[in-house]
Amino acid sequence: MKSVLEKLVGKSKALERAIAGEELSLKDGMELINYDNLHMLGAVADSSRQKQVGDTVTFASSYYMNYTNVCAASCQMCAFYRKGDEDDAYTLTPEQIEQRVVLAKKMGATEVHIVGGFHPKLQLEYYEKMINLIKKNHPELHIKAFTAAEIFYLSKLTKNSIKEILSRLKTAGLDSLPGGGAELFHPEIRNKIVRGKCSGQEWLDTIEIAHNMGIRSNATMLYGHIEKPEHIIDHLIKIRELQKKTNGFLTFIPLKFSLDNTELEKEKLVTHECSSVYDLKVVALSRLMLGDVLKNISVYWVAFGKKLAQVALSNGGSDLVGTAFSEEIYKAAGKPTNSSVLELAQMVKDVDRNPAQRDTFFNILRKF
Repeated sequence: MKSVLEKLVGKSKALERAIAGEELSLKDGMELINYDNLHMLGAVADSSRQKQVGDTVTFASSYYMNYTNVCAASCQMCAFYRKGDEDDAYTLTPEQIEQRVVLAKKMGATEVHIVGGFHPKLQLEYYEKMINLIKKNHPELHIKAFTAAEIFYLSKLTKNSIKEILSRLKTAGLDSLPGGGAELFHPEIRNKIVRGKCSGQEWLDTIEIAHNMGIRSNATMLYGHIEKPEHIIDHLIKIRELQKKTNGFLTFIPLKFSLDNTELEKEKLVTHECSSVYDLKVVALSRLMLGDVLKNISVYWVAFGKKLAQVALSNGGSDLVGTAFSEEIYKAAGKPTNSSVLELAQMVKDVDRNPAQRDTFFNILRKF
C-alpha cells in the first residue's frame, strides 16, 4: 500500500528512493536539486526528518569567540579577515580570551566556539596556552575550537604533523572541532572562492585524522555564491562517505553565503544573495542526501534570519545550532547575531515542534 507521499511524488524516481530510505546517488541528487516542486521536496525531507530524529528541535547555549581577524589567506567570500597592518586588525591574548569565557559562563554558555584567521606569527604554544587556561579555570565548559583549515595551516606553519598538532591541543583540553573551512570541496569552484586555504581533500583528510583520534566535529557547506548544482551534490556525498568511515560528524550545517563587504561583491561576481527558495532546497537536499548516515541537520538562523529558519525546520532541519553569543564573522557581513535560549525555544514552539537545549554531543540538557 503506497503512502500519500509516494502517490504524490509522481515521476521522480529520486524522491521515491528517498521516501524508501535508500541512499541517493549523484544522479539522484542532480535530479532533486533541479526538481521544481519545492513543496513536495520539502515534504519528503520533513517526513525523513520525522522518521530519523522525531519532532524535537535542539540548540546549544554557545559563545562564539574569534581570537584574531589577522589572516594569511584572503578568501574572496570572506568579509572578516584583515592583514596585520590594518587599523582594525586584532589578536587577543590567552588572558583576554579567558576573560571573555568568564562572561560566556555568566550568559549560561555550555560551550565556547573558538575560531580565527590564519595568523602567520602565532605559534602552537599560543593555542595550547589558550585552551589550557580555559580548561583549567572552567573545566565544565566544552571547548569547540579551530577548524580543520586552521589545523592544516598551523601544521604547515609550525612544521608539525596534523596528528601532532591535534594531540597537543587535545592534551591541553580541546574537546571538539567546529565545521568551518569546508566551503565547497570541488576544486573547480573552491579555487574561485578560496585563496590561501587548504584544498577540499586536505580538509577532509584533516578531519579524518581528528575523528580517528576521538575528536569529533561538525561539518559545513558554504553555498549561494557562484557554485553550480553539481558542486552542492558532490560536497554532500563527500561528507556522507567520510561519515561512513569515521562516524565523527555531529551535525551538518549548510551555511548561506552573506554578500556584504566581500570581494565577490566588490568585483560584482555576485550581485545578490540567493533566494529563500534555494535556501530551503539546500536544507531539504542535505537531509535527503545524508540520510541515516548523518541525522542532525542544523539550520543556522544567524545566516537565514529567524523567520526563514523556522520555515527550514519544516524542510528537513532539526537543529538551530545555538545562541551564537558574540558571533563576529556573519556580523562583519551585515547580519544581526543576537538571540537567547528562551527566544530559540519560542521560535521552535511557534512552528509546533518541541524545543530542547542540548550539549555539543546532542545530549538533551533541558526541555521547554
